[in-house]
Amino acid sequence: MVAKIRAFKSTEDTEACLRYIDEHRKVLEAYGVKQVTSANHDWLNDENTFVILVESEDGEKIYGGTRLQVRQETRKMPMELAIAKKDERIASYVDELKHEKIAELCGAFNSKEVAGYGIGSVFLGRVGIALTTGLGIKKLLALCSPPTLRQCLRIGFEVIRTLGNNGAFYYPKEGLIATAIIVSDLEQLPLAHEEELKHIKRLRNSPVQFAVEQGPKGEIALHYDLNIKI
Repeated sequence: MVAKIRAFKSTEDTEACLRYIDEHRKVLEAYGVKQVTSANHDWLNDENTFVILVESEDGEKIYGGTRLQVRQETRKMPMELAIAKKDERIASYVDELKHEKIAELCGAFNSKEVAGYGIGSVFLGRVGIALTTGLGIKKLLALCSPPTLRQCLRIGFEVIRTLGNNGAFYYPKEGLIATAIIVSDLEQLPLAHEEELKHIKRLRNSPVQFAVEQGPKGEIALHYDLNIKI
């Protein structure tokens, strides 16, 4: 399989953002989820939101995507709004971090067409982590599902055990679990596995490249274009 993965500021390509929103909605609805906080569209005109898309070579299909959404005083992260309904401690937790530039990796999905290749569980996470240092982000938070938790821990996240039930919440609906996680040191990534750290450093050092990657289902050839106009 061959695909391209690119990153851009949300205000740079509105059409692609709208396609991302539509594909994300379809995946959520397939799981019976009608609305989640990360599916809010007010980030479309936000200069501090960055989109990562995985597309077919011709750009006609979107195979997956995610966002890096930087927290601002006037715009909270989606997980803050989601967790506040379950655990009010999220407010004080974020207050302790807000003196630094923090962001959430949110709205991640992959289409059923590419299930098993690791697009949602492996490659979007690596790219999201890789981009943070160039954007000046100091801490990265996320809500992850049980199938992706193991890989999130491999790329350097740790569970925020002071929130929810040892970090876990029923989200986006009863019966589905999400775990609150954070990377506290994005420069050094001390908790990342050695193999993952190697991949992340490669992407940081060469944001435009072609690589044949090994995914859970087999090889996938990826054209990376991770240069973001800031």
